[in-house]
Amino acid sequence: MKPLRQVSAADVAELTSALSDALAGGDAVWPVPGAGGPGPIVTEVDDEVALVIETSGSTDAPKRVTLSADALIASADATADRLDGPGRWLLALPGHYVAGAQVLVRSILAGTSPVLPQDGPFTPEGFAAASARLTADTPRYTSLVPVQLARILDRAEHDAFVAAALVGYDAVLVGGQALAPALATRAHELGARIVRTYGSSETAGGCVYDRRPLDGVDVRIVDGLVELSGPMLASGYLDDAERTAAAFTTDARGHRWYRTGDLGELAPDGSLRINGRADDVIISGGVKVVLGEVERAIRAVPGLAEAVVVAVDDARWGQRPVVVVTGAASSVTLAELGAATDASGLAPAARPVRIAVVDSMPLLASGKPDRRRLSQGLLDSGAN
Repeated sequence: MKPLRQVSAADVAELTSALSDALAGGDAVWPVPGAGGPGPIVTEVDDEVALVIETSGSTDAPKRVTLSADALIASADATADRLDGPGRWLLALPGHYVAGAQVLVRSILAGTSPVLPQDGPFTPEGFAAASARLTADTPRYTSLVPVQLARILDRAEHDAFVAAALVGYDAVLVGGQALAPALATRAHELGARIVRTYGSSETAGGCVYDRRPLDGVDVRIVDGLVELSGPMLASGYLDDAERTAAAFTTDARGHRWYRTGDLGELAPDGSLRINGRADDVIISGGVKVVLGEVERAIRAVPGLAEAVVVAVDDARWGQRPVVVVTGAASSVTLAELGAATDASGLAPAARPVRIAVVDSMPLLASGKPDRRRLSQGLLDSGAN
C-alpha cells in the first residue's frame, strides 16, 4: 500500500510534478478541482495505482477510477503511435478529468511542457493566444470537448487569428461526448485536423480514434453493449468492490474487459459505431427508442448541432423524446425534427413530441450537457 495525495488541478505545475512522481512509482495522485488541494493524504491505495480520477457523473453517480502507471503509459504510447509521434500539447481541459490528466501524462513522457491558456474560463481568443506559443519544430496537439470546438469555430468565422490557431494543430482530439456531424463538417471545411475519440476514465482516456481501436485495444459487443480490453484499462473503482466487479470481468483466456454501458455495433472492417447509452433507452408505446440515436439525427439539422434529447413521462406512451435547444435555435419545428428522425430510419416512436427552449445549455464542469438537470427541469415544469 502507498499514500494517495490530493493535488489541486488548478496548480498545473504541482499536478504535473506529482504525476511525474506517480508514474515513477511514487505516491498516487488524486486531482481535485479549483483550489481544493493540495490536501492531506486521504487514504492508501494499492501499490500499482498512480492516479485517481472522479467521473463527471453525467448519467450515473460519480465513481473514483483508479489507474496504474502502466495503464496511463500504455494509453499515452498508443496515442503517440496513432498520431505523428510525441509532441507538445495545449492543455485546454481541467486536470481533474482524464482527458486533461492525459495531456499532462503525454507531455511528461514526451519530455515537453504543456502550454496553458490564460486563467479563467475557456475562450477562443485565449485558445488562439496560447496556441501561438507552440513552436513548429514538434507536432502540436490539443484535446477538446465539442462545446469548446463549437465556440472556436463560431469565433473563427470572424477571426482569422482564431481560425489559424485551430488549423495549425497536427491533431485536435475531440471527445467526452458525441461530436455532431455538422460540427465535424465545419471543422473539416476550415481545414482543422479533427480526431474523434471514444473512451472514458476507465480506459485512461480515448482508446478508439475515428472509430478505430488504438493498437493493443480489443472491442467486442456483448448483449448490445460495447466492451473494451487492453493495457490501458483501469484497475477498478476506489473502495468500491461491487462496482468494480460489475464493470470489469476476466475471460477464460485471462483478458480483462470493461463493460462500458454504451450501445454499439462493429462493422465488418472492425470500426465501432456508438448508438447511445444503455441507460438512455426508453420504451415509447411498446417500442424501444435509443435517445442517443435520436440526438444524432436531430443534430444533423442545421443549427441544432448542440441540441440535447431527453425523455419525459407520458401517461399514454410511457416516455417520449423531448429536444432541448437554446433560444437561438428555437425557430425549428416539430415537423422538421420528425422528418430528421424518419430520414435516419428511426421508428415513429422516436419522433420528438416537444421542443424545450432554454436560455443556455446547463453543462457539467467537463463540458458535457447536464442531462439530469435538463430532465429535472422538464419534470418540474410539468412537461408531458
